[in-house]
Amino acid sequence: AKAIQNQLVPILVISSVPSDASVTLTPTPPSTQTPTRLPSRIKIRKDESYTLTITKQGYGAETRSLRTTRGGEYPLVVKLEKLKLPGKKFSNSIGMDSVLIPAGEFQMGSPANEKSRRSGETQHMVKITKPFYLSTTEVTQAQYESVMGKNPSRYKGKDLPVETVSWEEAVEFCKRLSVKETKSYRLPTEAEWEYACRARTKTSFSFGESERGLEDYAWYFKNSGRQTHPVAQKRPNAWGLYDMHGNVFEWCSDWYGKYPSTTVVDPTGPTSGEIRVLRGGSWDYSAWFCRSANRGAIPGSRGRDLGFRVALQVQQ
Repeated sequence: AKAIQNQLVPILVISSVPSDASVTLTPTPPSTQTPTRLPSRIKIRKDESYTLTITKQGYGAETRSLRTTRGGEYPLVVKLEKLKLPGKKFSNSIGMDSVLIPAGEFQMGSPANEKSRRSGETQHMVKITKPFYLSTTEVTQAQYESVMGKNPSRYKGKDLPVETVSWEEAVEFCKRLSVKETKSYRLPTEAEWEYACRARTKTSFSFGESERGLEDYAWYFKNSGRQTHPVAQKRPNAWGLYDMHGNVFEWCSDWYGKYPSTTVVDPTGPTSGEIRVLRGGSWDYSAWFCRSANRGAIPGSRGRDLGFRVALQVQQ
């Protein structure tokens, strides 16, 4: 019986609760579309180690490891935990959810002893005096196309974050969405972005100090398969924001500039400059580029890992 079993092709027989989740295998088996909708039977290789990531929008992602040592079926049932958005929410006509970010103050930047700290992260106190809404996810391709009438993304999928978008195009999206919704949408400032990402934490990541656990919150170089993934598949931070770490870099409204060393109130960055601020890291970068304090900046050009989320001014 053992000899017969070893002659069989290994098959992963996988299902999920809820039943319509998707699975991504790393490495990807031959002739397999990834991600694969569940339930499914997937032919895999013998004597191979796989990492399985099971995802569904609105649910926490689950990761499993599998080592094939024989032929035959490998049954697996994965139960996903539904995630709830905390705080006051606002939804608009294009299906974009935003959560209210309260006013407050925080230490922006990173301490001198933070692992992989980069230049330009001088710690300083920032006061955010006005609450604002921030979209719970990066702008999706479906949302972008519904406003702009086109989809420039390299990796296509309605629930994938829009990418290959310049800073100017992100700003134009905000202008058109504002007209459409008769509200004041804009890019978040760099200070607002970090304040929202941290959600009152003081650690390297919104969930703690160590890279351990990042796979539960982010798509980055280690687990992305070198591509974007649907938004809201990983765990949100404490304020209900998804993908603040990884998936795609996010444009902020600011020019890049040197941080002050003293307390500032509602900063908007330099009045002029040559490069625009990017935050959050991406699928193509290592964990430490996804830190809450990490700063990126480029002239405003397009890239397959450059996207954005939007802020909404609270109506007084």
